[in-house]
Order: sequence, then C-alpha cells, then structure tokens
Amino acid sequence: MSKKITVTDTILRDAHQSLLATRMRTEDMLPICDKLDRVGYWSLEVWGGATFDACVRFLKEDPWERLRALRAALPNTRLQMLLRGQNLLGYRHYSDDVVEAFVAKAAENGIDVFRIFDAMNDVRNLETAIRAVKKTGKHAQGTLCYTTSPVHTVDAFVEQARAMHALGVDSIAIKDMAGLLTPFATGDLVKALKDAVPLPVFIHSHDTAGVASMCQLKAIENGADHIDTAISSMAWGTSHPGTESMVAALRGTPYDTGLDLALLQEIGVYFYAVRKKYHQFESEFTGVDTRVQVNQVPGGMISNLANQLKEQGALNRINEVFEEIPKVRKDLGYPPLVTPTSQIVGTQAVFNVLAGERYKTITNEVKLYLQGRYGKAPGEVDEALRKQAIGREEVIDVRPADLIKPELDKLRREIGPLAKSEEDVLTYAMFPDIGRRFLEEREAGTLTPEVLLPIPEAGGVAAASDEGVPTEFVVDVHGESYRIDITGVGIRGDGKRHFYLSIDGMPEEVVFESLNAYVAGAGGGARKQASAPGDVSTTMPGNIVDLLVAVGDTVKAGQAVLITEAMKMETEIQAPIAGTVKAIHVAKGDRVNPGEVLIEIDG
Repeated sequence: MSKKITVTDTILRDAHQSLLATRMRTEDMLPICDKLDRVGYWSLEVWGGATFDACVRFLKEDPWERLRALRAALPNTRLQMLLRGQNLLGYRHYSDDVVEAFVAKAAENGIDVFRIFDAMNDVRNLETAIRAVKKTGKHAQGTLCYTTSPVHTVDAFVEQARAMHALGVDSIAIKDMAGLLTPFATGDLVKALKDAVPLPVFIHSHDTAGVASMCQLKAIENGADHIDTAISSMAWGTSHPGTESMVAALRGTPYDTGLDLALLQEIGVYFYAVRKKYHQFESEFTGVDTRVQVNQVPGGMISNLANQLKEQGALNRINEVFEEIPKVRKDLGYPPLVTPTSQIVGTQAVFNVLAGERYKTITNEVKLYLQGRYGKAPGEVDEALRKQAIGREEVIDVRPADLIKPELDKLRREIGPLAKSEEDVLTYAMFPDIGRRFLEEREAGTLTPEVLLPIPEAGGVAAASDEGVPTEFVVDVHGESYRIDITGVGIRGDGKRHFYLSIDGMPEEVVFESLNAYVAGAGGGARKQASAPGDVSTTMPGNIVDLLVAVGDTVKAGQAVLITEAMKMETEIQAPIAGTVKAIHVAKGDRVNPGEVLIEIDG
C-alpha cells in the first residue's frame, strides 16, 4: 500500500539544542530559509524547548522577534514548537490564564503546530494547553514521553493516547528524548497506537544509542505517518537521524517522502559551515553511547551534568552520577527524564554523589515533586523519602494548576513599563530574573551576547587577528565581567602559548594555559573557606536566589537560611548549628562556590 511519509526537520531547534547547547543565532538561520521553505517539509521545528531560554539568557535576542522573522522568511512551511504543557517554556507550572495567553501569542506570531508534552505524562497537565491551541485553530499534537520502566508499558501509552484523543488532539507524537526506543519495541508501540486511535502518529527519536533510523523504519512499516529528522551536518549522536539519509532510504518505495535530495544536500553544506562557528559549544558526548539504554540520560542532560561536575573539579565522578540517576528515578516513581524532571532527578543525583550520602540535601524541586506539585508520579514513590522531604505536609492529588490563582495581571504589574508588549510580559513570566534583566538591558541599549570564539586553525590555536587589531572577549567570572583584548601571539614553547593581553585596560603577558586561573583571581575578594561549626556553605556552585535570615537573627539547627540555584534547581541551605547569625557574606544574585563561607553563625 502506498503511503507517503511526511517529514519535520529539527535543524532550527532540537538539532542545535542537542549538539550545540541551543546557541545557534537567528542571523545564521535566515540566510538559508528560502531553500528550507522550498523543500516541502510537513513542518520545521523552530521554537520552544530551550530556545526561548537560550535567546534571553545567552544570545540576548528577543525570542518573539526570532519567531516573527522566521515566519516571514518561511511563508510556505508550517512552523512548529515544543511546549511543556502547564510548564510552557519555563520550569514551573503556570496558571491557566498565563498558559492561554502564551499559546494565543505564539499562534499569533507564527506557530502552526504545537507539540505538547508533560514530563510526568500526566494528561491533566495538558488539558489547558490543548484547549488553548484548539481555540486558535492551530494543530494540537498530543505527546507521549517515551521511557522504559516497570510501569511504562504499551498498554499504559495507549491509554494515554486515548485520553489525549478525547481532549481533541489532531495527532499523536512519540517523543523519545533520550534515544531509548529500540526497533521492535517501536514497531509494537506504533501498531498498538494505530489500532487504538484514528490519528496520525509522529516519531521523534534521538540517535544517542545509534538505532534511531532503524526505529523510524520499523515505525513506518507498522503504520507511522511521519518522522522527525535533522539535516545531516547536525544529525546523529544526541541529535536525530539525518534528513538526507532517511529521504534516500525511502526514495523509490511506497513510503517515498517526495523531498528534493539535491536541495537538501545544499542545505547540509550550509549548516556544515555554520556548525564550525559554534565549536566552543560542541558537546563532548556526540558519538554513539548505548549507556543511555541503562541510565536513560538524554544528551542535553549529559552535557549539563558534565559542565556542573567540571566546575567543581569532579568530572571524574560522572560515572557515579550516571549510576545514581536510575536509583533516584526509581525512588521518585520512574518519571521520564525530560525537562523539568531530568533536571530534578539529575541534580539530586549529583548532590547525592558529591555529599557522599544519599538525600543529605534534598532540592526544593524534589520536595515539590514528592508533594504532587508537578503531577501524579507514574509509579510508586519511596514513602520514607517522601516523609523525609516534606514531613507532615499534605500530598495533593488534584491537577497542580488548580491550586494556582490567575497571575497574568500580577505579572503585568510587576514588570511595569519595561514591558512594551504582551509578549514582553510573557518573557518575564517564563524567566522572572533573566527576563527582567533582558528587558532592562534592552531599555538601556546594553544587550551584549556571548562572544563566539574564532574558529581554530588546524593546529588547534585560534587564528590571530591582523597585527595591531585586538580580538575582544568579555569573560564573566562569578558574576563579574572582564574585558579581554588579545593584541598578539607570542612564541610557543614547552607546550605553552604566550599571549599579550589587556585585561580591563591593564597590559599583561599571560601564558595561555594559566589564563583561566589568572582571570578567576583578577577580581580578588575571594570568600574564605568554611572551617568553623557555624559556617554555612554549599556543596554545589550556583547563585544565591534568596536570603532567609538577617544578622542578629536566632536560628535553629536545620533551619533554612538561604536558597541557592544550581542546574536550574533551587535548594534550601540549612544552618549547621543553633545560634545567632553573626555575619552574611553574600547577597541575592551572587555566584557562590563549594566550601565558601556564606553565613557565619555563633553557637
């Protein structure tokens, strides 16, 4: 039976999120849009996921402007986004009025297809978003977050698909964010879904374990209608099967995509060059890694964990973290590892390993999770852990958003005149701190994106600029910025490279391998290391979110005294002894490192 397979390309969203830490800039997307628009894709995934966060936090681009620019540049192609259900694009649940406003504005600015998922596969958390998408007349795609566990059976996924069908979704997506699908398991799941619901089935699988293309072929043979791919120059590994490869594989068969292979190859050459620009963001974990079939860690989560451990000089312990993650996941009732549950599980696993004691410190997000604030856990949670985390607090069994009052008007008041549009209010809603900073910097005309390092020469050293013309960098260290001008390259000797630098206007000659240490110490004023019984410190590098005490306050042992944020998760730091707060060495927003004295308590 002839059945044309349709294709979504992830090159403008998930491909560079998986391989390049979501750093591709709009300026590198627009020049190729004319060719992308002529391919004949069913859709292009261009927005959502981590792109919104990365635009505001790192690239200093307005994500809404990116969407409008892509809409104008791709008039003939559906534009698609990934939406985290009641979490939208943030890391918490939002009130229904915020979800409705966000979906309406996303549709108005150019989104045609909303792939809607919930990290817990709790369909209650999809209801408002699906209803809002249907109200706009756009395509609502209900999503199964694929994972494996004793409770994640084919029957359970079919039941979820039926529930989403009852809510009015237009299609079903199997979202294999970690690359856990195997070919025959894919065939069984797709066949069961096609037998159960009269909707198109889409396959989205990362190739971390090296089997995604085989999974797609098995899916097609069992009735799948659609596959997600990535242009070959940003495909494979933690990304997706190559578009050209899958088009070639299906060419001349009953499943022929009909896409122009020669045009796709031209696009591939373009992105081959673009990828080089972002070499500094390349993940170290780009090859085949079948360990994902055991630890279930998605590619983006792997690079995030590696960076966090590297900051503490503990990268050598990453395999211990990989071993701990499945244990934490089991304790929490087997949540799929996708944002935000991947961060919740991963961060707790890091704390457990580095502390040398499981659950010595429990993140706020784990506490909320165990209280039911993210939704219903797929399996049974460890009740002893739940009691340790939340004590006698009530466990909720309602849809979490039912407990959130309307908040859109409050958000409008909070951000005030900095917001020039409803879109600005929604940017602030997603990320209050970095959103406000973005809008303030835009108002002041001081938006400064990350510096892209020059493309290295074959020998591995960045090409020097013309003599006398400095190459400029802005380096952020513990919240302070240093302007570095490289004005020349000296001799190479003893495996070291000498650079002539100007740091904040002061000329220096610095050996390259010592540059990081030099800059780290340039600001001075380092906090002393904790040694006294009443010294409050943290085991993870992060930022101060809130101070809960003041100098002179009396505190009890175990009382929360401040809140830090690491890996997008918040953690309460507690008083090690009872006593009086003698000194506070940090303020909200400060960057802190493990072992530093943050607060001193006299016993």
